[in-house]
Amino acid sequence: MRRSPWLIGLLATALLVGGGIALVRHLLPPAATPAAADPAQARRAEAFLDLLDAGRYDEALAMGSPRLREALAGGKLQKVWETLPQQLGARQARGPVRGEAIDGHPILTASLQFGLTALDARIGFDADGLIDGFRLVPAQTPTTPAAPVSTERYAETAIAVGSPDGDLPGLLTLPTGAARVPGVVLVHGSGPHDRDETIGPNKPFRDLAHGLAERGIAVLRYDKRTKAAPQRFAGGDFTVEEEVLADALAAVALLRTRPEVDPARIFIVGHSLGAMLAPRIAERDPQIAGLVLLAAPATRLEDAVVRQSRYLAQLNGTPDAETEAALAELERQRDRIRQLAGTPDDGTPLMLGLPRRYWLDLDGYDAIAAARRIGRPLLIVQGEADYQVTPEDDFARWREAFGDDPRVRLIGYPGLSHLLMPAGDRPGPADYAKAGHVADAVIADIAGWIAQTPGAR
Repeated sequence: MRRSPWLIGLLATALLVGGGIALVRHLLPPAATPAAADPAQARRAEAFLDLLDAGRYDEALAMGSPRLREALAGGKLQKVWETLPQQLGARQARGPVRGEAIDGHPILTASLQFGLTALDARIGFDADGLIDGFRLVPAQTPTTPAAPVSTERYAETAIAVGSPDGDLPGLLTLPTGAARVPGVVLVHGSGPHDRDETIGPNKPFRDLAHGLAERGIAVLRYDKRTKAAPQRFAGGDFTVEEEVLADALAAVALLRTRPEVDPARIFIVGHSLGAMLAPRIAERDPQIAGLVLLAAPATRLEDAVVRQSRYLAQLNGTPDAETEAALAELERQRDRIRQLAGTPDDGTPLMLGLPRRYWLDLDGYDAIAAARRIGRPLLIVQGEADYQVTPEDDFARWREAFGDDPRVRLIGYPGLSHLLMPAGDRPGPADYAKAGHVADAVIADIAGWIAQTPGAR
């Protein structure tokens, strides 16, 4: 039986939750527009969600069409619903049902706010008034941009990173009395991030900007294009050029024009995906003075997704048969990605919902090899309790490649997570739902390394 896109959407969410937060933040759901809600359907959608919240899954399934009941039988619906708070933090609120439309088709949507992120629960009905579609996607509700902050030690100014595809709003944080100080551009990790790289209650880029500015370094941070203009990417064909590289280079060029900043002492500080791509950014701009790589992947992205998924699957005990089947499917997707260059495009969706060109672009990229080619100073920073970019797989490769290079400094921090904040005894997504700050030692080490690193020649 052919599954409808709605059913596929829910099954993908089950895998998504098993695969962890990194996957949640990658996917860009189809854009929805406001629409009038049918009152009777809105009441039924509310009742369906009430039953899920009450743990009455059989009664909830009874509200569905035959194909929905078939697809979600055997405890699938319960597993998805009860796994959400384990991976995303405790549920904090459920918004009222509202009417929306996707490609002209009416749906009912309610926003679910968890400790780490928000999801939209989308519910569709068939002609008989039965629930025929249920999908959980990253919420599209806008967030309030961080406002400029001023203290005795630094001041922030709203700034826009210009691009032919549209300006990206951001903030420039300048030390008080700045005159020809070093400058930093912050480059985000995977997914649609705001200027603070907000993850749950945590804002690691704001911590870095304020902490570095207090130590005499100017910092430019901006909303990532997938956050500022998600419609540009939904269902589109793009690579890291459009997602990351072009805007990072534009930000560097903008920072170089500021009279308060020494144009020969501009550095990239990249986190996660941004760290992996930082050497590629520096290849395009030979005047970048050096790179700070925070939680820098050294393995292929598809391998990292499988590794993260297997780790998360065993956090709460031995994975069951259904979870193992989902992991096996993820491994098949990984193997398919490795063979993309030699196979025709059959239109089949790829891992993380990313397009074929994206995976082919990354297939030819080796961050360590690119870092060797540019030959510029590197500071490589690793949280030793990071389950996403790990000390054993990733940091060990950086250390093997550059451990004896005098231009490179590598620092590991015991007990720190992927966000360079304190992790729990068993690191996992719940760590990101706890409010914290980037460790002072990390910020001090970055500032000290920048202060000792000469400018570009």
